[in-house]
Amino acid sequence: MKKILVLTAALGVAVFLSAQNKMLQPDQLSSRALYPLPQMRNLGFAGNNQIAYINDTVLYMGPAGSKNVVLTLSRLNRILSSAGKEPLEYLPRMRFLNEREIEFTAHSELLRYNFRTRTLAKVDDVLQFNNLDIAPVTHLKAYTHNGSLCVTDGTTPIIVAHNDDGIVYGESVHRNEFGITKGTFWSPMGNLLAFYRMDESMVADYPLVHTDRRIATAAPFKYPMAGMKSHEVTVGIYNSITQQTIYLNTRRDTTVAEREMYLTNISWSPDERFIYIAKVNREQNHLWLECYDAATGQRVRTLFEEQNDRYVEPLDGLHFRPGHDDEFFWLSRRDGYNHIYHYRTDGTLLSQLTSGPYEVSSIIGFDPKGKKLFFYSNREDPIGKYAYCLNLSSKQTTLMTPQPGTHRVTINNAGTLLIDTYSNTTTPSRTVLSTTEGREKRVLEEIPNPLAEYANPTLRIGTLKAADGTTDLYYRLITPPHMDSTRRYPTLIYVYGGPHSQLVTNEWLGGTGLYTYFLAQQGYVVFTLDNRGTSNRGFEFESCVHRNLGDIQLADQMEGVKYLQSLPFVDANRMGVEGWSFGGFMTITMKLAHPEIFKVACAGGPVIDWKWYEIMYGERYMDTPQENPEGYAAASLLSKADQLEGRLLVIHGAEDPVVMWQNSLEFIDACIKAGKQVDYFVYPDHQHNVLGRDRLHLYAKMFDYYETFLK
Repeated sequence: MKKILVLTAALGVAVFLSAQNKMLQPDQLSSRALYPLPQMRNLGFAGNNQIAYINDTVLYMGPAGSKNVVLTLSRLNRILSSAGKEPLEYLPRMRFLNEREIEFTAHSELLRYNFRTRTLAKVDDVLQFNNLDIAPVTHLKAYTHNGSLCVTDGTTPIIVAHNDDGIVYGESVHRNEFGITKGTFWSPMGNLLAFYRMDESMVADYPLVHTDRRIATAAPFKYPMAGMKSHEVTVGIYNSITQQTIYLNTRRDTTVAEREMYLTNISWSPDERFIYIAKVNREQNHLWLECYDAATGQRVRTLFEEQNDRYVEPLDGLHFRPGHDDEFFWLSRRDGYNHIYHYRTDGTLLSQLTSGPYEVSSIIGFDPKGKKLFFYSNREDPIGKYAYCLNLSSKQTTLMTPQPGTHRVTINNAGTLLIDTYSNTTTPSRTVLSTTEGREKRVLEEIPNPLAEYANPTLRIGTLKAADGTTDLYYRLITPPHMDSTRRYPTLIYVYGGPHSQLVTNEWLGGTGLYTYFLAQQGYVVFTLDNRGTSNRGFEFESCVHRNLGDIQLADQMEGVKYLQSLPFVDANRMGVEGWSFGGFMTITMKLAHPEIFKVACAGGPVIDWKWYEIMYGERYMDTPQENPEGYAAASLLSKADQLEGRLLVIHGAEDPVVMWQNSLEFIDACIKAGKQVDYFVYPDHQHNVLGRDRLHLYAKMFDYYETFLK
């Protein structure tokens, strides 16, 4: 049934941390001091060979290994004081324009500082700016204000699109799915601005209520639920030279199907003449990559189509090859794994550049001559993340980050050097300067283990077989320090289990946090399994749950339970499960399906019935309730409330705009009707996650529940 990896520190797969005596305290669980945070803030290249970073109150810039001071907090405050501005408590995050100038925000102003002349200039006011987007070359700024989309050169703002009732301009659309994180897109030379226009007027209002005043106030917002009316999106283009706006003609007809198309992955051609959009139908099983004339808004051509019986999900736009304006690179899972495809702009496929049973997660960029392509992938290790260099002439791929783990890189403009910050289960944080051929030149920073003086649990990462008997699933097992071989310990399963997640990773603490280590110190075994349906293991691994959310995930999680039951130190009579959001759905699913196994469960922000979830995510994995009534009925937890036995704590934020409060309220009502007792806790002022100082309250709430009813 199971396979335990051969554990070696060199592979970074598991680590037995040195045991000391200190114990984590509850008020430390959100402490930044106990995380291996790099001290070199704002680290990056300022030019090809200059490295810049902030350490405490000093900004350094120079060749690697040098400590050339270019700005100090005291000097900056003297300059601010002479300009009549209040001093700062720390050096703010900075954007390097070149080797001479930086921009940063202070006192609601965008400021520019010149190192050579030691002068400070105000660029613009940013207090009124939301969704600020700065153009390349022209440095024009697009932003939203009171619902309107505006553009400014730092003097007079121009209103590109006025606020309209039920219409949103210049903001993220489609509920932030399809890799969409913003609503404005500057052209390469900064002359043209593409922006989203989202008409939500036809979408039902969903009521949220603010109770922090004497008479509670309603705060309705637009929330399109699965199977109901969706919003309608178009794309506008504003010409900063003519100050005229046109809209792309993305609809082939006036049908609802065309109006509800998802317009994703907006990309500009290098010459600003064309704009590309990956159109996806509402069913999310058909994609058209289309080219539009940026001057007229008319469709020029459809470059290619992608279809899948389950779903297609474009997450990344076009990447044009420097010096070859008629060539671009596209990421697709059409062969079962996310890989790089090389195209001409007429739609001709030149080649598939990567292939194999691994995922390319993203394209980082190119060298200036377009001879090298840089990308992230998990080719070396399914639970790691590595950076690679692909020679576009020889088609040879070089691993730039050879150390095992999870890497984040910054590459210089010349494409010759990279700054690599990584961690693994034995390395808290290490930053090195390397060549793009993978040769390490210099260690820039190594962070010591911040938990070295603590009684550390034992971390093990391994694999076991899924319920299909063939697929490997990765698990993370954390056991208490100084374990007593004669004891059996209470065990908690932390679960998420849904798409766009991978909890078990080769990074510091195995991808978990201090709360998990705290639980282990208090005598709990903590287990996490990435079941089928999660990410970075290929399309079949993720999409096999299509139309039946919870079914395969439950079967795989129970294989994890079987493994735990085989361990001599696990008390099978004291087993609990915990999760949030999709993990909340899985937690209650597991509790109701197997009350004989799970004595305690704690579910936060749980989806109870998928018909109450939003269209873009929900319909991708479940289709609509009208198309898949059996799947929705099988996944609904409302009809299973009568199966509840033992202790269940449900937690929800009263202002949750992601998983509506309605989900858990209706589940509580179903439990009442079934005569079942359930524990319930609400965070009145929180949304989907409990953040800030109340996070410690949440930890204390859950820990007390386990101490009372599980331990």
